[in-house]
Amino acid sequence: MRVLVTGGAGYIGSHVCKALAAAGMEPVTLDNLSQGTAGAVKWGRLILGDIADSGLVAESLRQSGAEAVMHFAGSTSVGESVLDPVAYYRNNVCGTLGLLDAMRQTAVRRIVFSSTSAVYGGSPPLPIPEEAPKAPINPYGRSKLMVEEILADEAAAHGLTFVALRYFNAAGADPEGDTGDQRKTATHLIPMALKAAAGETERLEIYGDDYPTPDGTCIRDYIHVSDLAAGHLLALGHLIRGGPSAILNLGAGRGVSVLEAIASIERVIGRKVPSVRRPRRPGDAPALYADPSAAGRLLGFSTRLSDMDTIVDTAWRFYRKARDS
Repeated sequence: MRVLVTGGAGYIGSHVCKALAAAGMEPVTLDNLSQGTAGAVKWGRLILGDIADSGLVAESLRQSGAEAVMHFAGSTSVGESVLDPVAYYRNNVCGTLGLLDAMRQTAVRRIVFSSTSAVYGGSPPLPIPEEAPKAPINPYGRSKLMVEEILADEAAAHGLTFVALRYFNAAGADPEGDTGDQRKTATHLIPMALKAAAGETERLEIYGDDYPTPDGTCIRDYIHVSDLAAGHLLALGHLIRGGPSAILNLGAGRGVSVLEAIASIERVIGRKVPSVRRPRRPGDAPALYADPSAAGRLLGFSTRLSDMDTIVDTAWRFYRKARDS
């Protein structure tokens, strides 16, 4: 079975491509390389292009013979979305419209969509169930919620089936070292902390230490990227078996604060993380962590690698390998 993977040259997409290949399927990556790297495409071939180009996407679907789509292409930085919201709606919403046009033209009816916990907003019940109110507090979260609603409308109108996976903080790297976080600009806590610990940057900036949390810093749910990839394969299998559309959380189901994550990094790699405190960033919620039980019931999903020390160890090993190569 062939699967078109939009954004397959990126961090999460490349791990999913490896998992698809290991399961005996053939990933075909469509990526404009704005965030990803061609070197990350090690499983299947790479088609250079943008998902907003529905003609190119349709031709890619026809030529590849893809029977399903996994959709990772898009912009993902909360802070950047606040500064440039139009770019986020263009990339995440308008781009997906081009993709869906192409899928309709080629009668490809199955899609697994990369959504986000940011759809829940700033003060959801904890742990967060899928039924929690959707009240995103930044354009990134709003753009992803719009796509979820578009998918539901397309399903009702044209028979699309989809699984939208609302994941929490993807972290870590492939345990075998084949792929990892190669994003051109680090915007997430763990890669930024590793760079500071290695002396590549002067210090880690901690945004906000006055949140209503036990140590004053933000709490997030960190899920190992390989666990996340396994969840995508389970979602695809659900659709292949004729399962109904679904929207599900993928997370570890527990919260880790910024300071707790830094303590794990220092313990695992044996180096200090130099840091400086900064004011809160607009759009950041105090605490977000998942109730992933619905994915467990429907897909059989569970995590194997998502303890913080394993996340840090795999990320550090890949970081050193990439730096030294």
